[in-house]
Amino acid sequence: MSNISLLKIESMIYVIREHKVMLDSDLAELYGVETKALKRAVKRNINRFPDDFMFEMNKEELENWRCQFGTSNKEKMGLRILPFAFTELGVAMLSSVLNSHQAIEVNISIMRIFFQLRSFLLMEEKLNKRMDKLESGINKVFKVVFQRLDETDDKLTPKLSQNRKKIGLNE
Repeated sequence: MSNISLLKIESMIYVIREHKVMLDSDLAELYGVETKALKRAVKRNINRFPDDFMFEMNKEELENWRCQFGTSNKEKMGLRILPFAFTELGVAMLSSVLNSHQAIEVNISIMRIFFQLRSFLLMEEKLNKRMDKLESGINKVFKVVFQRLDETDDKLTPKLSQNRKKIGLNE
C-alpha cells in the first residue's frame, strides 16, 4: 500500500470543464517521474486517451485555474506549457502507460479516493432528498395546525377574528 496521504491526493483534484481531474504535473510528482516523461508516454499512447479520459487545458482554463490560488506557487503558477488534465478514467489508463510498481500503487490510491468522492456525493444526494421530504411533511403539519387554530379561534371569538390577519402558511 502506498504511503501517499489521501488529503494530499484530494488536494490535487480540480474541477475543470465540469470534470474532476488531476493535472499531469501532480500525477508526475506522485509517480516519481518528470512531467515531460509522463507527457511523452501519453503522447506515444494517445489512442488510449480519448477526450473523456484526458484533455489539454486551453489558455483560458489555465488562467482560471491559476486564479483559484490566492498566492503565487512557483511550481504550479509558472506553467509555460498547457497541462494535460486527466479524468478518473484517464488516471486509471495511466497505470498501463507508466507500468512501474510506484505507478500501480499510486493509481490504486487515486482510484480509492475517486470512489470515496463518488460515495460522498451519492450520500449527500440521498440526505438532501430525505431532508426535502421531511421539510415537505413538516410544512403540511404546520398548515393543518394553523388551520385548526384559526377554526378554533373563529368558533371562540367570531367577531374579533373577522378583523384579524390569518397566520401560517397560505396557498
